[in-house]
Amino acid sequence: MIASDRILASLQWELRYSKQPNISPSEFYPAQVPGAVQLDIAREKQYPDYAHGNNFEMFGWMEDLYYTYRASFLSPMLTPGQSLWFVSKGIDYEFEIILNGQLLHRQEGMFTPVEVDLTSSLAHENILEVRIAPVPKRVPYPIDRSQASHVVKPAVSYGWDWHPRLIPLGIWDETGIEIRNSTFIDTLDLRYELSENFKWADIVLQVQLVANNPVKYVWWLKDPSGNQVFEKRGDCRSCTIVECSIDNPRLWWTHDHGMPELYESVFEILDEKGYVLDRRTTRVGFRRIRLVPNDGAWNEPKDFPKGPSVSPIQLELNGRPIFAKGTNWVNPEIFPGTITEQRYQELLEIARTANFNLLRIWGGGIVNKESFYDLCDRMGLLVWQEFPLACNNYPDDAHYLSILEQEAVSIIKRLRNHACLAIWCGGNELFNSWSGMTDQSLALRLLNALCYRYDRQTPFLPTSPVYGMGHGNYVFKWEGKEVLETMIESRNTAYTEFGIPGLPSRSVLERALPVEELFPPRDNSAWQSHHAYHAWDVMPDTWLCASLLEEYFGKARSLDELIEQSQLLQSVGYKAIFEEARRQKPYCSMALNWCFNDVWPAAANNSLVAYPKEPKPALGAVSASCRPVCASARVRKFVWTAGEIFEAELWFLNDRFTEAPGVLIKSYLIWGADSQFLLEWHTPNLVSNRNEAGPTLRFILPSDMIGCISLRLKVLGHPEYDSEYTLLCRGNKAMAKKDTAIMNV
Repeated sequence: MIASDRILASLQWELRYSKQPNISPSEFYPAQVPGAVQLDIAREKQYPDYAHGNNFEMFGWMEDLYYTYRASFLSPMLTPGQSLWFVSKGIDYEFEIILNGQLLHRQEGMFTPVEVDLTSSLAHENILEVRIAPVPKRVPYPIDRSQASHVVKPAVSYGWDWHPRLIPLGIWDETGIEIRNSTFIDTLDLRYELSENFKWADIVLQVQLVANNPVKYVWWLKDPSGNQVFEKRGDCRSCTIVECSIDNPRLWWTHDHGMPELYESVFEILDEKGYVLDRRTTRVGFRRIRLVPNDGAWNEPKDFPKGPSVSPIQLELNGRPIFAKGTNWVNPEIFPGTITEQRYQELLEIARTANFNLLRIWGGGIVNKESFYDLCDRMGLLVWQEFPLACNNYPDDAHYLSILEQEAVSIIKRLRNHACLAIWCGGNELFNSWSGMTDQSLALRLLNALCYRYDRQTPFLPTSPVYGMGHGNYVFKWEGKEVLETMIESRNTAYTEFGIPGLPSRSVLERALPVEELFPPRDNSAWQSHHAYHAWDVMPDTWLCASLLEEYFGKARSLDELIEQSQLLQSVGYKAIFEEARRQKPYCSMALNWCFNDVWPAAANNSLVAYPKEPKPALGAVSASCRPVCASARVRKFVWTAGEIFEAELWFLNDRFTEAPGVLIKSYLIWGADSQFLLEWHTPNLVSNRNEAGPTLRFILPSDMIGCISLRLKVLGHPEYDSEYTLLCRGNKAMAKKDTAIMNV
């Protein structure tokens, strides 16, 4: 985090729109900044909640309009040498800044901040305008995400299998005017290098000033306890580099491996009388992050030299190869201008409680606001940051590449000082048939070069997935195989996307769907608009998966029963994937589900947290599966039959870098009021960061067993390591006719 003592004064904005750029209707509406033009218009016209039913379709006509924000203000009293600036952290997407009829700035790109000196154009009474062009669309492309394949704007808002077509425009981040002294800090970049044994850190602070004359500076650093580590003073010119070293720095760790220790750096410039002209405060976390080859990666391919079978994806934090357990993060609101620090904090606290240590910021969405990364720094959550490219073939043409370079440089410079930043990535699913890009695509070569130029210590990946990594599956059963079996047969160095769909609670569905459509679910209704049907072309009833739910549990007799069935299947599936990925360590080093949160009340989705911040039961199952240490069972299928031999392999999963005595694990099978002790296993002593494989238990399922059954693993003396698995047992065909039906649960 880099903060300044400058005060950003907000303005009172109003908004108007027109069908042509040179037509200026007289009618203005009150505007909220940050926000979105669509929300201002909807508020003025008293539109119903866009998240309910098909109301979002009412916004479609707003895509092709021209918009003007306007604010009036009196010129402030400026002392000699002071100036007045317009500052915005984000305007979406193509716009002009005009003061008193004079064009001062023109820009394409929503991630490059705007800083415009207004001083020379000021009058006593001023009118400031921000004029925004219509939604950029590639014509004559179909009405889908491909329309965004030539712009550095999130493709998700053009429509996705979990996001409606709602394309924001407007001022979406902090914006206002500020007074600056004639000499001020333009940029400040704090870089450091840790010694190989982490015993010292060499720090380099590079400062760019806007200044006519040299000034004095003072720079000091405080450790996480508030103790001052050093102080330096000297002369500061337009470009100044200051160096220092500290011994035994307290390292920044993810929350599951230590403490996210943060130092505070304060840099001030002063005039000859000692008056502070400008100040920047920076939070610094000393850590070293590398991507190294996974264990066994050099063994592939085994023949004469060929292209690589796998890419490095093992995260090494401060010399420690950690297993990355986490999720794919998408913007928590359809309109980014409405996202607040509180909104970020609520969701990030849920992610940390779920034992996640890595968040992949998916390339189809926004680059988050600054408060998101500040919170991740403080919470000890690593961030895999993608550039805004996803599932499209982005062109090699000069204009697109120039905007991409402008935006990428802004993004890199803004985020590179954050301790949480672990990986730069070109974007999502770019090396696939639906994208068609390769490592020779100029956009990806450019991004790699820019990351090297401006942040060479942070690893770079061209896309996800790349060699050795996997995306999918996204449903519980695919081509006749349950995910439990599919995962056991898989061999990936990282699972960076996988999903199991599930319904949210009744209250979320009631917000999303008209009451008359709630039950039973129907195609071609609001259930479809909210992603329960035809979200994914391959399976018409995805993400609801109604046919699979009926296959397992029978036809639901109520909405609550349907919710219970869906949430159970999602919990079972996610638990199986996360634990199997961990069992495949050290060849596998990462498991990130698709996805963490919803952008609006989805009727069905792969998310773990329903909109706005309601954890689904699957989150509890995932949290248990991601505990640093836990007992685990490899079960090869969900549905069993009475009378067959039940099998499960016992495991003990350990991501901690400590050694400990072995534990005693006892296993039980529970059904109804009955229980059966199966087997006990005394594990060997626990080795640092190593899983232990145990015996396979076998048990003939009783002939009267039917419905849900539970496999429980009890760790004596350590209930925090206990685990439980819910499975389904069908009656044997030889049993009475009533037992041959699939029972409701």
